[in-house]
Amino acid sequence: MFVGIVGKPSCGKSTFFKAATLAEVDIANYPFTTIKPNHAVGFVRVDCVDKDFGKQCNPREGFCIHCKRFVPIDMMDVAGLVPGAHQGLGMGNQFLDDLRQADALVHVIDISGSVNEKGEPVQPLSYDPVNDVKFLEEELDMWYLGIIKKGWERFARMVMQERGNIAKAIGKQLSGLKVTEEMAEEVICKLGFDMSKPDKWSEEQLKQVAVELRKLTKPMIIAANKVDVPGAEKNYERVKQMFPDYMIIPCSAESELALREAAKHKLIDYVPGDKSFTVLDGSRLNDKQKAALDFIKNNILDKFGSTGVQQVLDHAVFNLLEYFAVFPGGVNKLEDQHGNVLPDCFLMPKGTTALDFAYRIHTDIGKSFIRAIDVKTKMTVGKEHKLKHRDVVEIVTGR
Repeated sequence: MFVGIVGKPSCGKSTFFKAATLAEVDIANYPFTTIKPNHAVGFVRVDCVDKDFGKQCNPREGFCIHCKRFVPIDMMDVAGLVPGAHQGLGMGNQFLDDLRQADALVHVIDISGSVNEKGEPVQPLSYDPVNDVKFLEEELDMWYLGIIKKGWERFARMVMQERGNIAKAIGKQLSGLKVTEEMAEEVICKLGFDMSKPDKWSEEQLKQVAVELRKLTKPMIIAANKVDVPGAEKNYERVKQMFPDYMIIPCSAESELALREAAKHKLIDYVPGDKSFTVLDGSRLNDKQKAALDFIKNNILDKFGSTGVQQVLDHAVFNLLEYFAVFPGGVNKLEDQHGNVLPDCFLMPKGTTALDFAYRIHTDIGKSFIRAIDVKTKMTVGKEHKLKHRDVVEIVTGR
C-alpha cells in the first residue's frame, strides 16, 4: 500500500510528511523544497487486541503505545504541483510520474490562504484555498485524459474494424495508473456511453471517463493544514461546504511534528492521534517550549480534538481504501518462537477471506491451508470465511 502526499509548493506537505514519519526531509518556505520525492514509513492507528487478552504486545514492525497499535504504511512526499503541471510546468512531469503507483492521495492545502497558486508567501487569508482543490482535480483529470488520448484514434478504429473491446484498450493504456479493464467497463456503463461506437465519443465524454477513472484509482482526502492561523477556521468551514464529496480534516502539521519530537525526547507522553498529552517533567522545558505546548493544547487539541495528521492517514487507509487490520495468533499461544506477543499485524483489503490471509502470511501456509480459527471466539471457520477488523486468526495447516 502506497499513500502519496500531494499539493502545491509551500503548503506544508513536507512538514505533514515529517510529522507522520519523523523522516529527515527538507522543510522551507519556498517553492520546490522537495525536488526529489521523499519515501518513508508512516503508520495507521489501530486499537490493539493485546488488551482483549490482558497482554502487552511486542510488534515486529511498527509500535504500540497504551494499547494503540501503529501499523506501517509506505508514504511518499512528491514535488510541489503548480497549475499547468500536466503540460510540464513547474515540476509537473516528475510530480505526475511519481504518483503513478499511489493507492490513495492526501492533498495538503494551506487553509489559511497564506500561499498563492505558485507557492509564494502572501498575506494570510488573501488567497482562496478553494482554488487549490479545484486545480489539483483539474491537473489529475487532464493527466488521465492526456494518456487516454495518446492512443484514442487507434483504439476507436480497432473497435470499429475488428469488434474489439474499448474497455480492454483503455485498461491497458492506463494500467500504469492501476486502471483495470473491469474498472474501465464499469465507468463506461455508469456514464451510459456506447462501447461499440467509441469513435463517436466527444472530447467531453473522454474527459468524463478520465475523471471517473481518476476517482476510482486515486481516491483523495484533503488535509486542511495551518488551521491554527487566525481566520483559517472560516476558510475550512467554507471549503467543507463547497466540496461535500471529500473528507476534509482540519490539520496543524507543525503542531503534530512538535508533539512527536517532544515525545521522542521524553518531554511529554503523547500518542499520535490523541486529543491531549501529559508533560513528564516540566523542569526540563524552557519558557518557549512551554508556550508552544500551551498554544497547541488551547488552539489545536482542545478546539479540534487532534492535530489531524493521524486522522488523515487513518481515514485514507481504513475509509478510502477500505483496508482493515488482522492479527495472526493461536488459541493456546499468542507468542511467536521468540516469545513475542502478537508480533504481527497485517492490513488487508475489503473482502479478505481466511484463505487470503493465510497466503498473505506465507505462500506455503496458503497452499497447505486446512482451516482457520477465530482466536477470540475459538470458533473454527472455513477458507471462504470473511475476516473483519481486529480479528485474531490462527491458521491450521497440513504437513
